[in-house]
Amino acid sequence: MRKHNIALTRFGRKVKGSYQSYGLGVKLAAVVILGLCFVFIWSVFSPSSYSVAYQRDTFDDIREPISSANRKKVTSLVPSTKKEQPHNKKLKHRSSSGEKKKRVDRSSLPSKSGGWHKNDKSGVDRKRKGEDLKLPKKVDKVKEQELEGSETDVLEKENEEDKIGNDKQEEEKKVVEVKENEKEKTENNSKQEGEGVDGEENEKEEIESNKEEEGEGEGEGEAEGEGTVDGNEGNGEIANTEELDQEAAEKVEDEDEKAKDNGKKNKNLGPLFDPKAHYTWNLCSTRSKHNYIPCIDFESASGKLQNYRHHERSCPKAPQMCLVPLPPGGYETPVSWPESKSKIHYKNVAHPKLEAYVKKGSWVVESGDHLIFPTDQSIPKGGIQHYLDFIEEMVPDIEWGKNIRVVLDIGCEDSSFGASLLEKDVLTLTLGLKDDLVDLAQVALERGFPAVVTPFGTRRLPFPSGVFDTIHCNDCHASWHSNGGKHLIEMNRILRPGGYFILSSKHSSIEVEEGMSTLTASICWNILADKTDEISDIRIKLYQKPQANDIYQLRRKKVPPLCKANENPDASWYVPIKSCLHTIPESIEQRGTEWPEEWPKRLETYPEWMNNREKLIADSEHWKAIVDHSYLVGLGIEWSQIRNVMDMKAINGGFAAALAQQKVWVMNVIPVHAPNTLPVIFERGLIGVYHDWCEAFGTYPRSYDLLHADHLFSRLKNRCKHPIVIVVEMDRILRPGGWGIIRDKVEILDPLEKILRSLHWEIRMTFAKDKEGILCAQKTMWRP
Repeated sequence: MRKHNIALTRFGRKVKGSYQSYGLGVKLAAVVILGLCFVFIWSVFSPSSYSVAYQRDTFDDIREPISSANRKKVTSLVPSTKKEQPHNKKLKHRSSSGEKKKRVDRSSLPSKSGGWHKNDKSGVDRKRKGEDLKLPKKVDKVKEQELEGSETDVLEKENEEDKIGNDKQEEEKKVVEVKENEKEKTENNSKQEGEGVDGEENEKEEIESNKEEEGEGEGEGEAEGEGTVDGNEGNGEIANTEELDQEAAEKVEDEDEKAKDNGKKNKNLGPLFDPKAHYTWNLCSTRSKHNYIPCIDFESASGKLQNYRHHERSCPKAPQMCLVPLPPGGYETPVSWPESKSKIHYKNVAHPKLEAYVKKGSWVVESGDHLIFPTDQSIPKGGIQHYLDFIEEMVPDIEWGKNIRVVLDIGCEDSSFGASLLEKDVLTLTLGLKDDLVDLAQVALERGFPAVVTPFGTRRLPFPSGVFDTIHCNDCHASWHSNGGKHLIEMNRILRPGGYFILSSKHSSIEVEEGMSTLTASICWNILADKTDEISDIRIKLYQKPQANDIYQLRRKKVPPLCKANENPDASWYVPIKSCLHTIPESIEQRGTEWPEEWPKRLETYPEWMNNREKLIADSEHWKAIVDHSYLVGLGIEWSQIRNVMDMKAINGGFAAALAQQKVWVMNVIPVHAPNTLPVIFERGLIGVYHDWCEAFGTYPRSYDLLHADHLFSRLKNRCKHPIVIVVEMDRILRPGGWGIIRDKVEILDPLEKILRSLHWEIRMTFAKDKEGILCAQKTMWRP
């Protein structure tokens, strides 16, 4: 034991000696190593090479979004390792799926209380404490997302340093609230992803919360692209379909890919209309002048084009910010209905081809300043009434105004077909197709008959499948048998199972006869009658679409083939015509298995396939109360002067149904991004089309007497590149003296009222309650 202790003592002395010899060197080496580490860390994280987004110390230097006129003074709030960008360029930042924290550019978000209206003429500050921010409602935690913030104006810090200390604590609290709200909304909205929506809504639900309305389109499987409030970037066209053709894909592909990649919609990035913007208007300078139809007419400056019309819908790249001029001879208040059926003002519809066309036709006579339409004259000899009676004699099952209510008339000539059917309670929609302004859709609209102008080339017509009771073509010059019979296949798509196709002509070649015979047999249409009227010398063929799928299996050649089960037959906006036949519904729960009730019982009948029939009934009662107690008596509108009406965001046709007893017709427009409720409208015996309001509508200028927009603008928020073009389009299609009824959020109506005043519209009435309001305005004759 003693020897062991002595050995330990000697070992300790040796260690102590070694420490004394080398201790100084170890200390120096440690200091040098620590110093080098410090230098390395400093060089990496120094401000000169700082490459990650930093947390702001203050938000005092951020102001509200500025108008487009002052966008040159914009800088980025996020530092970048790249070369500094010019101040007038918009910078983007992408937050990856691996980031745990996401920073939000607060300057791009509007206040809940409409705080951006605080500088309006009323002098009322609507900005409320604690309601400064409104964040995007949905955040995808898995997929990569891209937030394109609107441009912001940064104040000079030198003038704000004295305010930073006082406002710093308050702003930091707001940042915490923002993050908490974002987290809550993320959890709530993530549960709503993928939920189906029936598409039924009423005004009460929209007033209480616009969240439900903005989320409806998802349940219908429609792709919604991201948008931005900036004037240079944003969402252009929206497609609701599959397999776009190459030209249409250029308009929608980018936005659809963004929606798929991000898995969400980018909402509420700023106000719909810039409250600080000032507008200066100019007249359009186009080849078609006062009859200009954007997306349909050419805008060539060369003047060498022989036709005015595109063969396909093609919109100008630049936004339509000019106003269509009045006719060169002036404009007269349209003749009131029903006198307009037989007489209209010539100057209101004047165009280069009309004068020559009037001289050739016997059904229209120029009399002074008017065009007269004699009741005993029509294109068919013997009169249009004889023509209709002859059709009923050929097929007794056709009862105009009873089982036949909704008719599509291909090609527009004298409008006598639709005019005579209107007296039998048949609603006929005329489709103006012809090039070079030969069609007379504008004359039909001036007379007070429903009409829409659209090219009919390689794309589907803007209607759902199986909705028209009858389709009529009287020398409409359509080559039904050419190009694989695609045009007739499109007629088969929109025709109701068991519906009728009426084809009449005076002259047809053997080649056309053989081609039509082969084609109609291949799509299993049954020819019910083929006769020539001795009085009119018109040969009429009556076909009927099959009512069951069994007959398709009996064909020797399965050409055209049946469409795939997953192909949507209602998809039509910028969708190419398919060379296939959609199967006919067979289950009682499917639309199209039963023929609708006779008119007028049809208007208030809701078949089994309509979901939530109770809501549809409540919606109809709701709009009837509004129309009867407000629109007809409380807005100062002289309804005897109203004939052509458009519901710019129809849902189930409740507004149109409420006007059924009035002497008006209503064009029900279903926005392409909204739930597909257009079949419900047709089932009720009403008419309508699909449309994207980021583009111009297919009609002539000065076509409608009244435009109704119920929460249209709030639905289009951050969807269009330039939302102002919607107002410009309203000014184009509304007649001087016409009315606009707009129901929406106050934060939208306030700047909208300013825009309408800049267009010299007269504001007749405004009313607001609980952040919702109504604006009633009347267009004047003013042109810049």
